[in-house]
Amino acid sequence: MTDHGIAGRVALVTGGSRGIGRAISEQLAAAGARVGINYLSDHASAEATVAAIESSGGTAMSVAADVSRDADVERLVEEVSEALGAVDLLVNNAGIFDYGGHRETTAKLWRRTIEVNLTSAFLVSWAVKDGMIERGYGRIVNVTSIAALRPRPNSIAYAASKAGMIGLTRSLAEAVAGDGVRVNAVAPGLIQTDILADVEQGVLDELVEATPMKRIGQPDDIAGVTLFLLGDDSNFMTGQTLVASGGRVTLP
Repeated sequence: MTDHGIAGRVALVTGGSRGIGRAISEQLAAAGARVGINYLSDHASAEATVAAIESSGGTAMSVAADVSRDADVERLVEEVSEALGAVDLLVNNAGIFDYGGHRETTAKLWRRTIEVNLTSAFLVSWAVKDGMIERGYGRIVNVTSIAALRPRPNSIAYAASKAGMIGLTRSLAEAVAGDGVRVNAVAPGLIQTDILADVEQGVLDELVEATPMKRIGQPDDIAGVTLFLLGDDSNFMTGQTLVASGGRVTLP
């Protein structure tokens, strides 16, 4: 894999042990980055991801942390920085998803979804951005969703949190554009991850039929877009959201 300016950089991927996060972590390592893999509780998956990277000659470490909590984020960034070096590349990928209508969307569910999906992106970005500015180099990619771009009456909190990530991306990008720091987002569509495990096959068939490319996306599809946004090939891009949905959702 071509390094695209990523080789030798230090990357931090939140929610980096499974699904899209694992694919991003592995592709970053293959491009020559030293990768800090954050996870919440699935130690086995995190260690399996680290082992896979190391077996391919890459460098990685895993750190358990709840990225919705200030103290955990501070510790996470400290541990990664001490072991691998200052964070150059950040992927805010940690997230949770709940399916249910407005009657099932409680205040408790709303708060937790916003904390994990949106506040975490703020906290981790703020923990690394000043160092990036001081060094005159930084790349941040926020993993949002096509749920941010179309009405989602059965995932209201999730859609709102992901729309918030796009707002964060655009505003932070303009704020730090003159400091050598770029901030972009990727909005995946239907991707083959653990989230689909409980979805009925009939529903999946309908979603595939509604997708012009007629397939479910794979984690590597999103990882490829993420590496593009982190690398030198996108050097004149900031504040953008790239949709990777097989054509199911398109932007002008």
